[in-house]
Amino acid sequence: MPILRIPTPLRAYTSGQSEVNVNGANIAEALADLTAQYPAIQPHLFNEGGELRPFVNLFVGERNIRDLQGINTPVNEGDRVMLVPSIAGGLCHCEPDRAKQSPSNRGIASSLRSSQRHG
Repeated sequence: MPILRIPTPLRAYTSGQSEVNVNGANIAEALADLTAQYPAIQPHLFNEGGELRPFVNLFVGERNIRDLQGINTPVNEGDRVMLVPSIAGGLCHCEPDRAKQSPSNRGIASSLRSSQRHG
């Protein structure tokens, strides 16, 4: 039985479980078993069309399934599959909309632009 490692942000949908034993001969079957056991996790992994969301990364051992056979990547008894959601964020380097900013926010945005030019 493969073991699927669940990241902390998604454990609320697996009753707090950090690892879930799943059945399946490949990633698609393992994920189907995971969502059968924990239906609340499904919208966090799949879009409305039933496709794996682009920010969901799965690794068998240390290899990303996108570099293997995708959701058809085989899994074996005892394989560890890690579910790793992509994390986005950071500083936007676009010009802020001045009309929507408070005076204090405009000062912060101006300081950021100045430090980016000089640093």
